[in-house]
Amino acid sequence: MRTQVAIIGGGPSGLLLSQLLHRKGVDTVVLERKTRDYVLSRIRAGILERGFVSLMREAGVGERMDREGFIHDGTLIAYDNESFRVDFKDLTDTTVMVYGQTEVTQDLYDAREAADGKIVFQVEDVTVNDADTDKPYITYRTPDGEDRIDCDFVAGCDGFHGVSRQSIPLDVRREYEKVYPFGWLGVLSETPPVDDELIYSNSARGFALCSMRNANLSRYYIQCSMSDHVEDWSDQNFWDELKRRIPDEAADKLVTGPSIEKSIAPLRSFVAEPMRWGRLFLCGDAAHIVPPTGAKGLNTAASDIYYLYNALLQYFEENDSEGIDRYSERALARVWKAERFSWWMTNLLHRYPDQTEFDLRIQRAELEFLRSNQAAQRVMAENYVGLPY
Repeated sequence: MRTQVAIIGGGPSGLLLSQLLHRKGVDTVVLERKTRDYVLSRIRAGILERGFVSLMREAGVGERMDREGFIHDGTLIAYDNESFRVDFKDLTDTTVMVYGQTEVTQDLYDAREAADGKIVFQVEDVTVNDADTDKPYITYRTPDGEDRIDCDFVAGCDGFHGVSRQSIPLDVRREYEKVYPFGWLGVLSETPPVDDELIYSNSARGFALCSMRNANLSRYYIQCSMSDHVEDWSDQNFWDELKRRIPDEAADKLVTGPSIEKSIAPLRSFVAEPMRWGRLFLCGDAAHIVPPTGAKGLNTAASDIYYLYNALLQYFEENDSEGIDRYSERALARVWKAERFSWWMTNLLHRYPDQTEFDLRIQRAELEFLRSNQAAQRVMAENYVGLPY
């Protein structure tokens, strides 16, 4: 098999790249380790930055998002049983879109299938070969046997545990990591959200987040120990603990119900450099991870796709390699800013096991400064809605 761009990973970033390139006449093949149903069953982020929203529209898959998504003009920050609002619209003249990753992926799969896009599912033993030459190729195995794709470029969109990053030699690759001493216990419930906007809450008992997917589907999180297991938390225990961590006004109107999904996610900050080796490019979680505080994971993957998509167009349409030569530099410049913001929000809102009384007073002072200072709120808002590409 021969294609111009071989894409490893059939999640939202790989599909978005494939769809964008297709609309410009560039041929792609997407390889996905799991089935389509499995990919669509994964519950992930639901807040799209302005740049991601624009990319969805450019890819021709923004119609349902614009019809069913929820525009959020701001968010609430809570501490000491009170809350204040950071107004994105007023501070930046920009908003974010609440539209679940599952919906994004569904729209992209539908678009690729309507265009007869080539997606190979249930691939195993994927190997990137000769990426440091001008004739890279990928070998892999499916239930039908072994196969090979010859290509001009390889886009590694296969996540933190994928093969793409591992294909870059250790003497070339450098990794930076911070592992946080807590996780997030998340619950999905078919209940109306407690508020029209998200509530980020700093509590003496630990962080909490009240989020949403739509008018009748809510997503809630509480900070938990990494020694906890999902089985340790009954639905009732979760709701009781959530109510203790959010302002009374929100707790009093919280609608609870059976969980339809419950999981614990560890938190880490991670960056691999460079994001390009020869004709192999890393995108999204293959290159970087952020804590979910601040909703930057999926959005940072989208910014990678923006840079790579435009770089590949520059190469194929203009025979100009400037974009691909500078892809890693441009992507990493924005990645590190997103890492900083996610790290800052995590430090602002969570309780750490080794925090001293001094640390807690500094954290409170930071919250009070954010509450009272419009310039500080503008900095937060600019980062939250998404820095320009």
